[in-house]
Order: sequence, then C-alpha cells, then structure tokens
Amino acid sequence: MSEPNPPLHSGHLESQVALARAGEREALEAVIKSIQKDVYGLALRFLWHPQDAEDASQEILIRVITGLANFHGASSFRTWVYRVASNTLLTLRKQRMEKQAMRFEDFAEDLASGLENNPPQNVDNDSVLLLEEVKIGCTTAMLLCLEREQRLAYILGEILDLDQRQGSEILEISATLYRKRLSRARSRISSFMLGHCGLVDSENPCRCSKRVGPAIRQGRIDPHHKLFAASRQQASRFPKVLAGIRQLEETRRAAALFRSHPQAEMSEPFNQWLRQALRHKTLEADIMAGSE
Repeated sequence: MSEPNPPLHSGHLESQVALARAGEREALEAVIKSIQKDVYGLALRFLWHPQDAEDASQEILIRVITGLANFHGASSFRTWVYRVASNTLLTLRKQRMEKQAMRFEDFAEDLASGLENNPPQNVDNDSVLLLEEVKIGCTTAMLLCLEREQRLAYILGEILDLDQRQGSEILEISATLYRKRLSRARSRISSFMLGHCGLVDSENPCRCSKRVGPAIRQGRIDPHHKLFAASRQQASRFPKVLAGIRQLEETRRAAALFRSHPQAEMSEPFNQWLRQALRHKTLEADIMAGSE
C-alpha cells in the first residue's frame, strides 16, 4: 500500500520549496511527496501502461530534484513541475502502447468488431472490476490516437482542467498555439467518443460488458493482473457517475468521463525507490550541483 501523501497547499508548498532549495531534506521529501501523484497521473494518461508511467515518473522526479536549484519562482512550482514532466514525456522514445497505437478510424473498427453479443450478466466482485478495467483501459487508449503534442494539450486542458495561461506556460508555446492544439484535440476526442463510445452516448452499440470477454481472449486484459481497476467500491459508484455525465452537454461528456477515472496509485516498488532516492546521502549535493 502506498503512503498517504496529502498535497501541500500552494503557499505552504512554495515555502517548502524554498527550504528544499536551501538543502533541508525534510522539506524536499514533503515537496516530492506532494507532487508525485500529479507527475504519475500525467505520465499514466500520456503513456497508458502503469510500468511505463512509473519509469517516466522516476526520470521526471530525478530531473525535478536535480533541477530544483534552478527554480526561481517565475511561475508556480506546480507549473514548473508540469513543464519538466511535459518536456520529459515529449522527448521519450515511443513506449509499448504508443507502438501499438491506432488511428481513430482503426480504433472505431476495433470497437465495432470486438463485441460479444450476449455477455454474461454477472455482478460479482471480479466482474465489476473487469468492467472497470475495460472502461479505463479503453478510454485511456483513445488518447493514444492523438499525436503527442495534442495529447498533452488535451490532458492538461481538459482532464487536469488547467487554464490556457498555465497550459501555454507548461508547454512553452504561445497562448494562441495552445488554444489551437487543445481545440483540435478536444474536437477529435469528443467526435470519436460521441460517435462510438456507449458510455458517452447510450445510442452507440459499444458496451464495456460486451468487450470484457474478447479483451480477455485477445490478451488485452488479464483477469489475474489488472492494471487499472483496484477498488470495487469505486467501480460500483460509476453507474451513478455515468448518469450525471450523460446529463451534460455533448461536448463536455468526454472530458467528464476521463476525470471520473479514479486517482492512480503507484506500486510499492515505486514507493520504495522514491524513499531510497530521498534518503540518498548525496541528495543535497545533487541539488546544489544542479545550479552549477
């Protein structure tokens, strides 16, 4: 189980950052624990696979730690962290799911062909979690149909709900260009989901329950090793959440569906790595070396 890491309020976070830059280890630990879920959540949505997201998060957090001395407060600290994360993600070599990513047209064909006509109507614990696994895995995979720049703009602007000033600062582009990227990505995702996803529009034939069996047979999900679904309680609440999503304007439903995903948790090996990294005896020297 991961350690509880409540986020620091903005003012307190900035003060802890100042202490961390001065070499106070406890302050650094508080800062990193406060941002680690933000970093991992961005990486997971961008890369899909939890292991790839953890690997990227390790690199991002190392860059944050070693670059901390160069943070001078020109933007908020979280904006700076997202900038470090975004630059890292955009320059990574293609990860496993990106190599398999489809165009929207191919994704639509896959949705249409991968349905089971008479799926079992089980409501046991494992069945509920398998539905959750398909829902999160399938919708997150849709993001991979976007080119990297549009995908990142969509995650920042629609899912994380950052404003255009923050988004453009993070991506280091003009506000005009950021709006164009976000608008294009929003249009593509919304149009696709409204046309094909049964969650966003109940008139569409695709249903998560119809995809569970084929997904298992094709090896896309492993009933014994779920990547996304961990809480039956969270999964059981989704029908009520979905009813609310369907009451929204059509153009707002896709983003609301992504935001309904539960907050992802890092694995215990990742948390062990982070604890060891924060306790490394050369940590303060690494921070100071970053300013040279």
